[in-house]
Amino acid sequence: MQYASMVALCYASLWLGVLVLLPLLVVSSDANHEVIQKEAQFEVTYFNSVTSNNQTIYSYNHTVSRNRTEGVRVSVELLSESTQTPILFVVRQKKAVLSFQLPLILRGLYQRQYQYTGVSRTLCQPPTKAVVETQFFFVDVSTLSNTGIQYRLLVSRVENFNLQTDKKFSFNATPSQPQFFRYVFPEGVDTVIVKLNSQKNFPCSVMSIQDIQCPVYDLDNNVAFIGMYQTMTTRAAITVQRKDFPSNSFYVVLVVKTEDEACGGPLRFYPFLPDDLMDAGNRSKTLDVIVSPAIGSEVYIMGMLLCLGIFLSFYLLTFLWACVENKRMNRKREELLSPDASPAETASLLGKAPTSPYQYGSFAPDLILLCISADNDSTLSSEAVTDSLASTDTNYGYLDRSVGSVSRSRQESLSSVEEDDYDTLADIDSDKNIVRTKKFLCVSDLARKDKRVLSKKYQIYFWNIATIAVFYALPVIQLVITYQTVVNVTGNQDICYYNFLCAHPLGALSSFNNILSNLGYVMLGLLFLLIVLQRDILHSRALERNDCAALECGIPKHFGLYYAMGTALMMEGLLSACYHVCPNYTNFQFDTSFMYMIAGLCMLKLYQKRHPDINASAYSAYACLAAVIFFSVLGVVFGKGNMAFWIVFSIIHILATLLLSTQLYYMGRWRLNSGILRRILYDRMVLLVMGNIVNWSLAAYGLINRPNDFASYLLAIAICNLLLYAAFYIIMKLRSGERIKCMALVCVLFTAVVWGFALFFFFQGLSTWQKTPAESREHNRECILLSFFDDHDIWHFLSSIAMFGSFLVLLTMDDDLDTVQRDKIYVF
Repeated sequence: MQYASMVALCYASLWLGVLVLLPLLVVSSDANHEVIQKEAQFEVTYFNSVTSNNQTIYSYNHTVSRNRTEGVRVSVELLSESTQTPILFVVRQKKAVLSFQLPLILRGLYQRQYQYTGVSRTLCQPPTKAVVETQFFFVDVSTLSNTGIQYRLLVSRVENFNLQTDKKFSFNATPSQPQFFRYVFPEGVDTVIVKLNSQKNFPCSVMSIQDIQCPVYDLDNNVAFIGMYQTMTTRAAITVQRKDFPSNSFYVVLVVKTEDEACGGPLRFYPFLPDDLMDAGNRSKTLDVIVSPAIGSEVYIMGMLLCLGIFLSFYLLTFLWACVENKRMNRKREELLSPDASPAETASLLGKAPTSPYQYGSFAPDLILLCISADNDSTLSSEAVTDSLASTDTNYGYLDRSVGSVSRSRQESLSSVEEDDYDTLADIDSDKNIVRTKKFLCVSDLARKDKRVLSKKYQIYFWNIATIAVFYALPVIQLVITYQTVVNVTGNQDICYYNFLCAHPLGALSSFNNILSNLGYVMLGLLFLLIVLQRDILHSRALERNDCAALECGIPKHFGLYYAMGTALMMEGLLSACYHVCPNYTNFQFDTSFMYMIAGLCMLKLYQKRHPDINASAYSAYACLAAVIFFSVLGVVFGKGNMAFWIVFSIIHILATLLLSTQLYYMGRWRLNSGILRRILYDRMVLLVMGNIVNWSLAAYGLINRPNDFASYLLAIAICNLLLYAAFYIIMKLRSGERIKCMALVCVLFTAVVWGFALFFFFQGLSTWQKTPAESREHNRECILLSFFDDHDIWHFLSSIAMFGSFLVLLTMDDDLDTVQRDKIYVF
């Protein structure tokens, strides 16, 4: 107890000493430090000096109204030429504190320091609950410098602090003099678009949309802390929704960056020391801001109805065409089945009387009726016979063969057989050489394998691409959802390369219109699958009843590649929509992968038409396409400006062109000898030479120019080869005496026209991930259709229609051969 009492006595003595000495310390401090408080006025400039021994407090008062917010701007300038110790300015408001130093030091990349001797900041204005309220704020000026530092202070009201709807307002900003303005949603407007424009690219700037709260983050080093923001050169646009701002208002903040590297500008190099100060130069920028109401819900509905209407019309047209064809075929069937119709009359009904008794063969009437029976229920049938029988100008016809032999051939094909059984025959090697080196090769020479086995072989294309689609699409969907979440949470709109002038949000999606316009790929891909399924069913029924035309005539019907093409078109729409959730440098591959698939499958289908026995298997074909996509990824990641990569790729491109073209066009039986020049002029080597010239030219272009968009360059190679092969196929078809039926010709002409318009809109280039986000926004344009769709959406519409038309061309191109014996159909 005695010890505790002594401790308590010591503490009491200590506190008594502090209380005695404190007034003496305060008196001593007051003697050395002077605090001066001044009643200050708006729009009055104050010139003064400050040292460590004095502090000046400027007191301001202004009236705040609940219905009207005024902006207040504090501008200060350092008048002393040089100082080692900065002046500290602290602005104390009712619910906020703003502080900054003079000279102001802003940091750039690599810790570069830029000094500014003039600072101008707008004070945040939190809303007030009172109808009218007088508020005070104070500007404290202090320093630790022993010598006097001169400065200038001006506090002024900001005119046009509240932005008006559809009224343009111009202002200036620098890195040390940012600007922000307030916008209030008018009644009945739920979404607005804020647009900023400037006449010059640099200095690089940042536009930010922030909630009405204090502090306002309006410096280069903190503008990205909250809200939504974009870097900009000449153009920026942000769509703002009322639901994101509970106060029904927001700030539009504009900050000029200290350096231009974020906008793609040059980064000046200085041999500097860590404490060196950089000369910022003149970084003033004049900008125009305008806030306009965005589209309403009725425009969203109209856009969706237009999109659905366009593609549902193709379903309607297909149905109407099917009805017309069915009616026409039934009428002709009735005429041909008429008991009074003679063979000559039958031929006349078909369009032309026979010129010789051997034109159709001795069993022509029975054959005609047998083939027509296959089309009894057909609407888009590939076994239509009338047009091909009508012409006598062609150099192909039926082989005189009994129906019984056809039936027996069908029965023999029903036996269990594997695809490799044919190749195990003893004479197969010599047979290949004999068949494939004939002067005029026919489809029958390359359609000798069992039909069921080949059908299963080509069905693997569909099942493989369906499997690939599932495993590819699921992680893609997961990733783009993550991308969109990151954009919404961070507010960083530089992550995605949209056309921000025509980006309509819906829920969590920032650009719903770019996603909706991909619906055409899915709907038309599904329609193509239905058309192929209908043909497949009709062909299967014809085989079941031993129809001679289905068994022995026309191009062999294998639908597996068609199913794969339709699936690829649907997946292209899905993955393109995923890409447009947040289009950028890292996920552009989503938009192109199935384009490579489509181009490759179309070329394989063209080749398969005349080479069903020796076409590539699904496994080898998809392995090659995987290699193409692998090179695409390498090119995107490492190809930009990398000469070594381009040299390696060009060599591989040229070698692959030589090997594949020779192997495919000569069916594995080619030789190099003295007759090569003659064959170049007279046979299929014409295509080989043309194809190699085109591909070598593309390889040379890539090696010389090294385009930044390697994925598009690689896709252009695939498309050029597809177009070259398709043109060659059509030319050789016409040259061989074959013809293109009306339906196929309409598809060719329609597709060519649509592709022309589609490419026009594709090359408008509304954004590009090859540049910085700010530079990409320079290409942004307003909507052009219903105030909802932009040029790229029109590209989606037209390209999906053009691809669908291209598929129909492949499907119907050889319908004229459906009644021609296969040993009369040439291979090319």
